[in-house]
Amino acid sequence: MVKPRFKLLSNGSRQEVVGGAFEGASRTSREIAMWSPANTSINHEVGQAKSIVDARSKDLARNDGYIAGAITTHKDSIVGARYTLNAKPDLAVLNSIHSGFNEEWLDEFQKSTEAQFTLWAESSDCHVDAQRVNTFTDLVRLVVGVSVMTGESLATAEFLSHHGTPFKTCIQMVDVDRLSNPMGVLDTKNINRGVETNRFGAPVAYHIRMGHPSDSLDFTSSKWRRVNARKQWGRRQVLHIFEQERPNQNRAISQMVSVLKEMKMTKKYQDVVLQSAVMNATFAATIESELPTDVTMGQLGADGGSQAAQNYMAQVAEYVGSSNNIKLDGAKIPHLYPGQKLNLQNTANPGGVGDKFEQSLLRHVASALGLSYEQFARDYTQTNFASAKASMGETMKYMMSRKRVFADKFATMVYQLWFEEAVNIGKIILPEGFDNYLFYSDHVKDALTKCDWIGAGVGQLDPKKEAETAVFKIQNGLSTHEKECAKYGNDFRDVFAQSVREKKLIEDYGLPYLNQGVINDDT
Repeated sequence: MVKPRFKLLSNGSRQEVVGGAFEGASRTSREIAMWSPANTSINHEVGQAKSIVDARSKDLARNDGYIAGAITTHKDSIVGARYTLNAKPDLAVLNSIHSGFNEEWLDEFQKSTEAQFTLWAESSDCHVDAQRVNTFTDLVRLVVGVSVMTGESLATAEFLSHHGTPFKTCIQMVDVDRLSNPMGVLDTKNINRGVETNRFGAPVAYHIRMGHPSDSLDFTSSKWRRVNARKQWGRRQVLHIFEQERPNQNRAISQMVSVLKEMKMTKKYQDVVLQSAVMNATFAATIESELPTDVTMGQLGADGGSQAAQNYMAQVAEYVGSSNNIKLDGAKIPHLYPGQKLNLQNTANPGGVGDKFEQSLLRHVASALGLSYEQFARDYTQTNFASAKASMGETMKYMMSRKRVFADKFATMVYQLWFEEAVNIGKIILPEGFDNYLFYSDHVKDALTKCDWIGAGVGQLDPKKEAETAVFKIQNGLSTHEKECAKYGNDFRDVFAQSVREKKLIEDYGLPYLNQGVINDDT
């Protein structure tokens, strides 16, 4: 009789009994026979683990130096000290709608729009922040840092009057822990962990708790606010930033989830090594006696207790004091009392495992966080120029993808909110005869607010060679001044304008020997 290849499960599906053409699907292999993970929806997976994973990730961010450093590295490598707008409206689309959108208009638009946005966004009065604590760059750094810990970031668009600025648009950052189902009810078909969706899965509203769940003294924490995703005319009200790993996903989870165990082991390993090192430093050697306790006490003429110990120590001290002592590296070692042995403590490897073990854990964690081991551990002792160049390149590719997913997306949303208000109050330069009502039609808003963001500059291992490469690429049409300047966190228009000012100043002071390196007349 031929045995069936499949067995029928209770849900009506078939499960392979023996195994098929794929070794990874085998149920008879000794290595993976017991490996039967649940195959569930992404929302179910995230919903089950979200709270505990976020709590553990934030705990590591508070108490683990490596993780705290990795989060800071993400902020510094993606955002840097200033996140700069580079407005680049799509002239091809705009010119088809109105002939006034041309190169001349573009030049005036870029200068005016970028200056106004930067003045509002980076003001020390923090007009961009409803809490009046952060500048625009600070908010972008916050988004990047939170996304590393929780996998997502949440904010709402507010409309508040601020003294000293004509703009009322501002951003209220929200702790993602507050995004939850009202009264903690279970997820439904259209509401998943606070995100309310339509039949296509698009978010229509967000249920935000009025306070953090841990704020027991805050009575508003037991109330929820339903915020529509957009206004009726399309203005965004909620900025929910995350990257989908699978279709139909509504919430995200920390990218540290796959290495939480390794990170905790690394921290525990360091604690054990530190404790061992402290103990070894405190006790350079120990003395071991072969005599049983009761025999020793009997020889001392006592039944036990502190008096017996004092008598014993007095006899040892008397014996040692009258003996000939030896020295080891300047440390005196006494002639021992009969029945005692000297045990020297090994301080070279207090953990008992070795540095390779910790390095293995750190390499695993660094890989999950998109960093090279050297950058994550700040260990460059075994790195040469070629490997440093390669690891820097791989890390930069990862950072650029994170920049696009989190920093650029959030920054563009904020810019579009500000731009919409700026158009309504007449602060944006538009061609004569252009009807503002067209702003929400025919991709006009997207075309007008198309932009790039200039963040942190790339690291340089050999500045001279890299500068020569940039010049070569520009001269041969393989790159542009805009791209090369942006690599180092600069706006090419600012660089050109400053170069012209410096050239004029050099000529005014009569310093011809400095003309080389400044823009020449033939360029």
